[in-house]
Amino acid sequence: MKSRIAKEASAAFNSAKTLAFAVPFWALLLFLIPALIFQLETRLGILHPANPTLKYIGVGVFCLFGTLGVSSGLMLAVHGGGTPLPLDCPRRMVIGGAFAYVRNPMAVAGIVQGVAVGIYLASPLTLIYSLSGAVFWEMAMRPWEEQDMEERFGEEFRQYRKAVRRWIPNLRRYSPADGSE
Repeated sequence: MKSRIAKEASAAFNSAKTLAFAVPFWALLLFLIPALIFQLETRLGILHPANPTLKYIGVGVFCLFGTLGVSSGLMLAVHGGGTPLPLDCPRRMVIGGAFAYVRNPMAVAGIVQGVAVGIYLASPLTLIYSLSGAVFWEMAMRPWEEQDMEERFGEEFRQYRKAVRRWIPNLRRYSPADGSE
């Protein structure tokens, strides 16, 4: 798949496109599919113990990482001049906000949100489904995305990739050697 650079547009327009993408993404991957998995588990006789504490934890983690995902997408819209979509990629590399600590905060956010749904539902298959998203991202999406970014941003991206981890946030904020952000 070849990415397409976003056309020049206002930050507000790019933000609106980013949010418009987030709604169906969440609806499908974080609500509909887990609901279908939950129904399948119920039909198979897999128990879902009612635990109010787990529900609160699930909602809290979902909201926290939802905020991370949305704010990271908006960083791409405002500072990158594009969206998280492969057909509308940012025009500029973004290394501020959460991107200064982890290379793809949106992937981290989405995976953890899926885990939060699994916790909320007490659904072991939803947890497996969610964690399989990390495997899919690592094996299918990350190689393509990083090759694309290296082609578009060259040495700036190579330095960033060397300094910032993929899944586990750095404790210290990344700051490029040339001081640009």
